[in-house]
Amino acid sequence: MQGNIRKMRAELPSAAGAAVQYRLPIGEDELFINEYLDQPLQLEFTGKIHCTHCGRKTNKSYSQGYCYPCMKSLAQCDMCIMKPEQCHYEQGTCREPEWGEQHCLTPHYVYLANSSGVKVGITRENQIPTRWIDQGAIQALPIFKVQTRYISGLVEVAMAEHVADKTNWRKMLKGEVEILDLVAKRDELISLCEGALAQIEDKMGSLAVQSLPDAEVVSIEFPVLEYPTKVSSLNFDKTSVVGGILKGIKGQYLLFDTGVINMRKFTGYEIAVDA
Repeated sequence: MQGNIRKMRAELPSAAGAAVQYRLPIGEDELFINEYLDQPLQLEFTGKIHCTHCGRKTNKSYSQGYCYPCMKSLAQCDMCIMKPEQCHYEQGTCREPEWGEQHCLTPHYVYLANSSGVKVGITRENQIPTRWIDQGAIQALPIFKVQTRYISGLVEVAMAEHVADKTNWRKMLKGEVEILDLVAKRDELISLCEGALAQIEDKMGSLAVQSLPDAEVVSIEFPVLEYPTKVSSLNFDKTSVVGGILKGIKGQYLLFDTGVINMRKFTGYEIAVDA
């Protein structure tokens, strides 16, 4: 199987305790990764990279899968995607106003996740629970529903004063994460952020931020047979062939007995698979 890859597709089974099911898109096909656990799997980078938006051949991938012109022109590659509190749609300077209306001027959720310890994050409704899986979270809890991505960014910044907003990926991949009481942590954070949340509501309106007191914690199991004791990162830009015995899949990482690789980082790379 050979072709340009995209981020792994992940599905959370409805059965309690069942592990996330992963598929790696390769060209027009998909590789069901779970089937190769505890087996040899080799991935070889052919040296070709194509932009996931326009298909143009590029010597370097930008923003996880784009060519340089697309990275500079697409709204989805703007800094405000990483920092939504910097949204500039209202200023009339959005790169693609229609795209912004479809993806940013829509309801978002602020959540707590336990990936390498508790963290705060934001996502669109149609990215639940995909966003949590991609971060390698073993638990997640929606805490607010807000009107726009910009407002979600304001809430996230306020809460990030008291809790992490990033994942320690090495700790996440070592499996050194304990089950936490996310409901208690939510209540604690809301109390700490009461003043900041009131200011956001005063600015954006009383319906801008809706609390979700009845939301339930989502538990996520990952298909991992063995966690690495030492995390060694594998990179197609440094070594064209990576692989070994597949020991697990977590977040967007493949865990081999030889090291780990973030597949999302190499979106648009042409890969040949030997399994």
